[in-house]
Amino acid sequence: MKKRETEMVKIINKNAVPEGMYQNPLMVGADPFVLAHGGRYYLYATNADDGFRVYESEDMAVWEDKGYCLRKGDVIGERWFWAPEIMEKDGKFYMVYVAEEHLAVAISESPLGPFVQSEKRWLSERKAIDGHFFVDDDGTVYLYYVRFDGGNVIYMAKMNDDLLSLDENNERFLFRADKEWELKDCEVVEGPFVLKHNGRYFLTYSANHTRSEDYAIGYAVSDSPFGPFEKYEGNPILHKTEEVNGTGHHSFVRSLDKKELICVYHCHHSKTEFQPRMVCIDRAEFTVDENGCDLLVINGPTTTPQRAFCKE
Repeated sequence: MKKRETEMVKIINKNAVPEGMYQNPLMVGADPFVLAHGGRYYLYATNADDGFRVYESEDMAVWEDKGYCLRKGDVIGERWFWAPEIMEKDGKFYMVYVAEEHLAVAISESPLGPFVQSEKRWLSERKAIDGHFFVDDDGTVYLYYVRFDGGNVIYMAKMNDDLLSLDENNERFLFRADKEWELKDCEVVEGPFVLKHNGRYFLTYSANHTRSEDYAIGYAVSDSPFGPFEKYEGNPILHKTEEVNGTGHHSFVRSLDKKELICVYHCHHSKTEFQPRMVCIDRAEFTVDENGCDLLVINGPTTTPQRAFCKE
């Protein structure tokens, strides 16, 4: 094995697991997002002070560090680079990211970057974090995000046709923390992500402060991307165990063969240490309850070896 490959396995797949398997946690990083494209998986996360590094994999078990995909200086923002997410549309790759507690969008010709801005500007002059692109069946692109409004609160708005600006005049407030499980540490709902299933919109989110051992994932459902959203009574659907704390700020991706739904999230470094947060991956699925209602399930958090995901 070549030296680079040896280092890659040692650093990115540090757990001693059999070939074709992986074990959580995978690597240092927070607020992770995975893009499946062109026979590869690409992982982005909050993982550098001056931009974002990207990792590439065939099976989501062994990841190769491909270096910076976005660097400070190529875009607006000087610090606090958080929560990158990628959308591919019409052959271009759009990254919505956070810097200085503001949202911005950068563009690249490749999922590996470089992501740049020809005009360095914020997507919104008002503070906002945790942007999530959702493309509906008719091709309309919406952005879900978090404003600081007496706590962290989820909003959404339609993206304009240039995909570089937001229809803020018609933004919608969706919901805030108001359930007992959401109020263990601060009034926080954040990290929104939307899945459409059987014509309904499942808005998943994280609640509590990310430092909290009770940071966890829940969801709400609506018949419209604009809401109103009704929170699931069985929340949270991913939460701490005896082995893992702080499971949250997630994204979902379909496996390359489209047969499996995958949840990517972060957890605390250990049961006693919050930082640095760690990237984890587990399987998810939609099931049906005794009343015929669709339920979203995340089969985790796992800490034992798991089967790797489909290669193209």
